[in-house]
Amino acid sequence: MLVFFTRRILLFFPTLLLVSFISFFIIQLQPGSFTDRYLEDPRFSPEAVERLTAQLGLDRPAIEQYGRWVWGIVTRLDFGFSFFANRPVSTMIGERLAWTVVIAVVTLGFAWLVAVPLGIYTALKRNGFTDAVASFVGYVGLAVPDFLVALLLVALVLAYGGTNVGGLFSPRFIGEPWTWAKLVDLLNHLWIPVLAIGTAGIATIMRQMRANLLDVLHADYVRTARAKGVSERNVINRHAVRTAINPLVSMAGLQLPELINGTIIASIVLNLPTIGPLLYDSLLAKDQYVAMTLLLFASLLLMIGNLLADLALAWVDPRIRYG
Repeated sequence: MLVFFTRRILLFFPTLLLVSFISFFIIQLQPGSFTDRYLEDPRFSPEAVERLTAQLGLDRPAIEQYGRWVWGIVTRLDFGFSFFANRPVSTMIGERLAWTVVIAVVTLGFAWLVAVPLGIYTALKRNGFTDAVASFVGYVGLAVPDFLVALLLVALVLAYGGTNVGGLFSPRFIGEPWTWAKLVDLLNHLWIPVLAIGTAGIATIMRQMRANLLDVLHADYVRTARAKGVSERNVINRHAVRTAINPLVSMAGLQLPELINGTIIASIVLNLPTIGPLLYDSLLAKDQYVAMTLLLFASLLLMIGNLLADLALAWVDPRIRYG
């Protein structure tokens, strides 16, 4: 296990280097640059725009810009400077990264806690009323975009006189130190993004768990366990579910970056302080170092998620652990 873990960690570095290289040159393929917006502003002369371009280093060859950016990361953990915000990239991302991870982890945990038991129950009660209702809800969850669910929840809260919509805190708690009242206010705001973003995940995990368990329930080793007199509860929990959940553990590694980058519109609608809207704004503004750093972080989260999924899979399935 230690050799496997070390090998995967060492693979992070060439993978991230390749991702950064591809991301940089794809961004460079966009027509124009950040300073082109100033050419249409009568307050800036062409000479001033040219000086600004040189000051930002955008007049240098693309390979030199990329090399300087990578060298800054390797030697000083310097991810560059935001042209649009006139601030270091690490500062901008640091303000949003913690809340991004919190919302993603809470949403993922909520989806699993709801979907896995529901998938098991519908598999055991297949073709019944509960199974039909859960399947219908699952189809709706997959079909309705997360931002539309967010809008519906906001409208529902406002219709019943609620005010805890948008953002993660009420205005009077923004910037204030942590207190019990501030934590309660956070929870009053947090349930909307968790439910809106997690709906599709619940539907996907539930249907996957149901399908996997239905396949496993007819396996030979399950019938053998029943024939040996093992109780039905142990047959389900210790044999069938442990095998059926393996594909879901592998899928969990892919869900973490998806919750961050795939929910940009919902984050904008709910005014969430996450890195999704920041990535969207940086791409529109051609703020290349912000966009590249966020894409690099997304790739890192994907690799970390896959590594954690592999370790969890080895813990769940003895065949992998001892194989």
